[in-house]
Amino acid sequence: MKSNLHRIIVKGGVLSLGDLREIIEVAESLDLDTVSFGSRQDVVLAKQIEEVNEKTFGKLNIIKSNQTGNDNIVSSYVSSDIFPNTYWLTANKYLYVLESFRHQPNLKVNITDPKQGLVPLFTGNLNFIASEQEDYWFLYVKLPGWEEQVEYPALIYSWDLAKVAQKIEELLVEEPDSIDMLFALVSESVSDNNRTIQEPLKIPFRPFPYYEGMNKVGDEYWLGLYWRNNKYDIKFLKAMCDLCAECRIGKISLTPWKSFIVKGIPMAYKLQWEKFLGRFGINVRHSLLELNWHIPLDNADARNTKTFLVRSLDQNDISTYGLTFSVLDYTKEKDYFTSIVIEKNPAPKEVESIIIRDTYNVLYAKHFDPNTRTYIAHVQDVDKVELPGLLMELSKKYFEELGTQIEDVKPSNKTVEKTAVKVHQCQECLTVYDATIGDDLQGVVAGTEFKDLPDDYVCSMCEAPKSSFETKALEKEVS
Repeated sequence: MKSNLHRIIVKGGVLSLGDLREIIEVAESLDLDTVSFGSRQDVVLAKQIEEVNEKTFGKLNIIKSNQTGNDNIVSSYVSSDIFPNTYWLTANKYLYVLESFRHQPNLKVNITDPKQGLVPLFTGNLNFIASEQEDYWFLYVKLPGWEEQVEYPALIYSWDLAKVAQKIEELLVEEPDSIDMLFALVSESVSDNNRTIQEPLKIPFRPFPYYEGMNKVGDEYWLGLYWRNNKYDIKFLKAMCDLCAECRIGKISLTPWKSFIVKGIPMAYKLQWEKFLGRFGINVRHSLLELNWHIPLDNADARNTKTFLVRSLDQNDISTYGLTFSVLDYTKEKDYFTSIVIEKNPAPKEVESIIIRDTYNVLYAKHFDPNTRTYIAHVQDVDKVELPGLLMELSKKYFEELGTQIEDVKPSNKTVEKTAVKVHQCQECLTVYDATIGDDLQGVVAGTEFKDLPDDYVCSMCEAPKSSFETKALEKEVS
């Protein structure tokens, strides 16, 4: 069946208010009541539009369903200012880097911060990941036809990202088959400001964040909005544009999870936004079970499978905080970016004419961390009815391992002494507050006892109140 999904490029997931208004006008001209969002932070129009005059789209960059090449640049701009970040990677720095991409990439490009957990790091052909050296980026490459992702042997300067990406695309005609060959070809033809890699890329494990609802940061709020059916009402978006303009908010940010975030809501407008959401009957507190799924936009069977699994987990009161899930059809090209993958097997060719029950494979990422890029087969060829129980098993395994997601360390012959220390643990997400460490995210210095924290202190991970913490004994090594 031919797809009618057409994508509007939104560079880095940063959608200006002007472009959003133009998208709304285009959607209305096509008699659409809704628009959708894609997993590469683009806007999707579900409409047969081949015969529509190209002038309808104005300056919007639209990729029709039958077009090959051309893909959206993914960035973690959406996470800036609201989730943990590399110290030098500000919102403005993202915008400057994105603006330097004057060409439309044919390869998938990701520009991300390794310290945030909302935007996948390794889902592109060219994955630029911020380093601890200011304005320098790691690059992980997986060109079409390459079996593995490989680290580029140099750090790349912020203002060179676009020209390096463009040069790599031009070099595809020479079919580079190794990272050494690619590096040599780029170095010959591009004047850049590379630096030697002195420290390896370090990606801290962070449970997947809760990104919905009204949340306070400093003296402003940010609002995450998610529609279960990924059909965002045009009338709502048009009214939201007016309210954003009133608040002097110039852009919204799209996530890879088919949702969007509005940042910079002034404190004085919080009540007005809540009334606005209420007027449209918008639910902003979906179950965590709903928010962390990656489902192909045009796959009704995958959506039905997700609904079945979410209901089953909900009925059994299972927590999946910090986990992410995909429901996909089996393909030889593996491109996963969630903690747990439910993979539907194709029907055997010899029985295609016979209706048989579908079977699934279930895989999970090493340490349940997609950034490890290593997936472990949990089960294969199981019936759909078995999936809820298997996901419950994996949820239990995840929470048992939580806190141990660290790099493998070779065993030492040295005897290690341990002592028990008192810590406080959030009962909602299991985050630990250790007085000897403090809480950098909230400006709490090391040595601050839990009892001395202010009454309005909240969990830095899930924002549960101070009363949600319980005293625990934790064993620590003594040097």
